Amino acid sequence: MKAAFYTRQGMAEDVLEVSDIRELLPNKGEVQIEIHFSGVNPGEVKKRSDAFGVGMPFDRIIPHSDGSGYITKVGQGVDQNWIGNKVLCFGAQSYRQYGTAAELCCVPVENVVEIAENVLLEQAGQMGIPGITAHRSVHVGGNGIRQDRTGQVLLVQGGSGAVGQCAIAIAKKAGATVLATVRKQKDDQMAKAAGADKVYLADGNLKENILSDYPEGIDHIIEVAFAANIEADAEMLKQGGSIATYATDKHPAIIPFWPLVFSNISVFFLGSDDFSIEAKQAAAQDLAVLLEGGWKGLTIGEIYDINDIANAHLHIENRQEGRALVRIK
Repeated sequence: MKAAFYTRQGMAEDVLEVSDIRELLPNKGEVQIEIHFSGVNPGEVKKRSDAFGVGMPFDRIIPHSDGSGYITKVGQGVDQNWIGNKVLCFGAQSYRQYGTAAELCCVPVENVVEIAENVLLEQAGQMGIPGITAHRSVHVGGNGIRQDRTGQVLLVQGGSGAVGQCAIAIAKKAGATVLATVRKQKDDQMAKAAGADKVYLADGNLKENILSDYPEGIDHIIEVAFAANIEADAEMLKQGGSIATYATDKHPAIIPFWPLVFSNISVFFLGSDDFSIEAKQAAAQDLAVLLEGGWKGLTIGEIYDINDIANAHLHIENRQEGRALVRIK
């Protein structure tokens, strides 16, 4: 089978190889997926370049956790009826050696969700990390995996990003009034297409503009730039409000402790690799339903052939517009 892999960390064009390797077969509790599209995420680019400083956990790594395709084989203990199903998968290379940048990928059956015939494989193939992160960002803080946000006002910082677009769609499904921010005026259409009720430009007047429209404050903020925005976030939130953050800028965060304390603000720090499998499954199922129901999904910048996977990684590293996907089949 053809696969992209690396045996050392470094620049994409230096370390990523594409070659034929032995077929990967499903172990007990796993399914084998014929991969059609493999999603590329910032975290995977950082792992390949050793930005996290943890080295190579395996001697050879097939990158990417997200993908879509059709189940071709099942391992011991897995229902044979899975074979032939159209699915999205998540977590393929989360604490694991072999991801979705290959013709075949094996994952635990718990890491796949069946998708409807009308769902585009290219959309399903990129839903895992951003969609699961977004789902938890919207629903964290409740008594279960999902919570009703009816009557609440949610603010999605970075509404044109992958997590941001997913969070908007998920929050609308949960019943919230959804506000979003974008850094460029031209990006407001992406946030609106995801379902945002109102989009604000993330400039020096953001806090004043939002509080002018919503003087009682915001119930919950989904935050992509924690260090840069935490002070303003604290001032925009209602008493007892909350923040879910999954990323930050490069500067150390200075937390406005007393304003957060006096307003009884809860702050949730989220890392999608370590969510419970129940939370991940609920997210993937809800995303599949959204796509089946007509949500257009994420803005795709370019789809790269597997032989051009290095440029797919550079697309992410250089922050080019839209998502990068790798076409496997």
